[in-house]
Amino acid sequence: MFAVTATQTDPDNPLAGLTLGERPEPKVPDGWTTVSVRAAALNHHDLWTLKGVGIRQDRLPIVLGCDAAGVDEDGNEVIVHSVIGTGADETLDPKRTLLSEVHDGTFAERVAVPRRNLVPKPAGLDFEHAACLPTAWLTAYRMLFDKAGLQPGSTVLVQGAGGGVATALIALGRAAGYRVWATSRSEEKRERARELGADQVFESGARLPERVDAVMETVGQATWDHSLKSLRPGGRIVVSGATSGAVPPADLNRVFFLQLSVIGTTMGTREQLGRLAVFLEQTGLRPVVDRVLPLAEARDGFAAMEAGEIFGKIVFAV
Repeated sequence: MFAVTATQTDPDNPLAGLTLGERPEPKVPDGWTTVSVRAAALNHHDLWTLKGVGIRQDRLPIVLGCDAAGVDEDGNEVIVHSVIGTGADETLDPKRTLLSEVHDGTFAERVAVPRRNLVPKPAGLDFEHAACLPTAWLTAYRMLFDKAGLQPGSTVLVQGAGGGVATALIALGRAAGYRVWATSRSEEKRERARELGADQVFESGARLPERVDAVMETVGQATWDHSLKSLRPGGRIVVSGATSGAVPPADLNRVFFLQLSVIGTTMGTREQLGRLAVFLEQTGLRPVVDRVLPLAEARDGFAAMEAGEIFGKIVFAV
């Protein structure tokens, strides 16, 4: 089968290890099944893998990709939940992994997954939009509706508008009745965030008109100081990523004096993915897709992500 594979890692030239071509059909352990992939979405996780982050060298070569929607062996249209783990909340399993970390991922014509990881795809969602949900949109859903502790009408600041999680946060927050503010260094991305539903947009680091109830943080070091200073007393930061660096000054005096909360979150559960799909079906909301490329042109998608030249999700059609 045709697949997109990481064959080596290089932190300075990650695309050097990106290989497109034929791979063996997936092996199917007991309790697993195969899905014929119709669409798969690109994440920063895939680029980090090529840089050597979170992957052991003895796992290579490995098929990349966490996100997919397709058709199972019984002909059902499904969305693949990419967290491989046990328990009611798979993300808390200390041995949990994502597809493409230990097991081959979704950038292939077929992928093997545990049967419990299949979520029905609503008929109203096409495969391209459904493929965007399992990582970026699921992460955003859990950040807003599980971890943030907010009620509709609350003010939420989304740092770094443009990435997959950030665009999902803006769209979901708007649909749920939050007042959503967003930041970006790019004027173009600020305007697109406004079009997506942000009530106000600001340059990165800009002083806000008032303090917010919660900050959604995926950027990390570059925006951390601004995130802390933007919170009202008793507010919280929900952190799901640190693309600009993971070790900012903590400013603990501000944290304890203003009784701020810092909440970490990773991905989401299978049940949350199912509810997210229903939420989109009920509201008519759809993920922002930057571009759809054939899987054979995956290198172009990776290059665009590495250059930061995207707004929303890059989807590969299989």
